[in-house]
Amino acid sequence: MSNFELSVSQSYVTEKPMIPLSSPVGEFLVKFWGVRGLIPTPGSNTQRYGGNTACIEINVAGKHLIFDGGTGLRVLGKTWQQLQEPLEAHLFFTNSQSNHIQGFPFFAPAFVDKNCFHIYGIAASNGASIKQCLCDQMLQPHFPYPLQAMQSELQFYNLTPGSELKLDDATIATALINQNQRSVGYRITGKEYSVAYVTDLHKNIDEVERDRILPIIQNVDLLIANATYTPPTAYNHEAADVHWQTAVDLARSADVQRLVISQHHPDDNDDFLDQVQLEIQSVFPKALLACEGLVLSVTKT
Repeated sequence: MSNFELSVSQSYVTEKPMIPLSSPVGEFLVKFWGVRGLIPTPGSNTQRYGGNTACIEINVAGKHLIFDGGTGLRVLGKTWQQLQEPLEAHLFFTNSQSNHIQGFPFFAPAFVDKNCFHIYGIAASNGASIKQCLCDQMLQPHFPYPLQAMQSELQFYNLTPGSELKLDDATIATALINQNQRSVGYRITGKEYSVAYVTDLHKNIDEVERDRILPIIQNVDLLIANATYTPPTAYNHEAADVHWQTAVDLARSADVQRLVISQHHPDDNDDFLDQVQLEIQSVFPKALLACEGLVLSVTKT
């Protein structure tokens, strides 16, 4: 059985800790730097959960792993600027849509020549590689500096869904989660620990999709997933249709130890998300909603 320790409270209001994540030997740490879907949502009513788009950091088996490069990646990069030694990290993208890659041009450590970043992703729906997608968003008139302005060593890897790679004692397995959006999910295993990062779930998952998803999340200590959301009108949250049930059903089917819901809809303010969390916990007690600055330590008891 796994024991999860919440290292950063979800009750903070304004100040979010700007601290590099450090992982003692043998510990599996997960930190959330961006938890919003679709578009950044700064404002007074999103302070507790945060308004940056998707980015999480995992430290396991001595490796720095980053999953998705939304605007949360910029904040992560600012903390890494405090570190003096050369950096080496692995950046995995779930897909190439804007909310998953828009923070990459603002990732300051990528402009430092002593650093090295390994970048992974599958082909987008138009066939473009992850390198091409990142290059395209940094071309004029979208961005003033091209990818070549980044002085760090950038190594790109084209993944195939279903493939697996090993980084010393860490293993990263992949699976196709959403065919239409060409979104891939990841299972990260370090010795006895396992975390799955699965985004872009939709409401009506069929048997073929379940058969693809379940193996990558089976028996994980922590599942990070999204709740799909469909508002009844453009301006009305009352009777809103929040499909967290898809993630809960998958977590139950796969015997997941704990579930974290991330990538919140831009219209979901802090008070609304508080209510969603209560609803989810009423049917899956070992669940919570991600907020920026949240650190989870996964340890065996």
